[in-house]
Amino acid sequence: MTRPAITIAVRAARAAGNVILRYMNRIDGLAVVEKQRMDFASEVDKLAEAEIVKELRRAYPDHAIVGEEGSAIGRGPLTWVIDPLDGTHNYLRGIPHFSVSIAMLDKGVPVYGVVFDPLRNELFTASKGDGAYLNDRRIRVSKRENLGGAMIATGFPYRQRAHLDAQLAMTRALLGQAEDIRRSGSAALDLAYTAAGRYDGYFEIGLKPWDLAAGVLLVHEAGGRYGDFAGRDGIPESGNLIAGNLNVAKAMTDAIGAHATPELLKP
Repeated sequence: MTRPAITIAVRAARAAGNVILRYMNRIDGLAVVEKQRMDFASEVDKLAEAEIVKELRRAYPDHAIVGEEGSAIGRGPLTWVIDPLDGTHNYLRGIPHFSVSIAMLDKGVPVYGVVFDPLRNELFTASKGDGAYLNDRRIRVSKRENLGGAMIATGFPYRQRAHLDAQLAMTRALLGQAEDIRRSGSAALDLAYTAAGRYDGYFEIGLKPWDLAAGVLLVHEAGGRYGDFAGRDGIPESGNLIAGNLNVAKAMTDAIGAHATPELLKP
């Protein structure tokens, strides 16, 4: 049975998706700002976030909300974290791969999550203890037993270029065993694809809560595992994330841990 919070989150995600699609043919005319070096946001990000906030506030006026584009409403144990357009760089270049990510945290633990791909009309949903779904069909992580033949997803974040040498060493170590590595530009979709078994695992440095909260719940509810580069389970404060099925996540942790700097292994 669909939880009421998921129904509201889905409604909010679809409202944001409508905004995103509406502006797709007007990308060249969008107002774009550089929040920091190589970190861009458009007016579409802000408009989509406003739609999400409106829907969440209407249903849950007492809940806190934190959004990538600056929304910060209230404080409390129940907090919605939202990324209205995960994959802005793709969107602004006309690359058809981006998503809306919405999650509710209860004392920092994700309990509801939605990742919506408006182009493909793929809706990934999860509730703590109730499993993970793609368009109402139950999904599971892959059954791969090790890195041999694995398809891994990652990102090369603009905020973390100081760790580039370590990241390239990790990538090299994984490529020595895995089939291939993909870098698509949307962390939320990478995690949703991992939950659905399309990818066997995922890792990235320096993610923010709105990047990963919905996605890691999907992975967990699909039978997988997530944690930091040192193998500690749960959402890492560092944002240095590994996720996948139990076997692949363990193998990735071993391979990555051997090349991570002490800073990257911190909680």
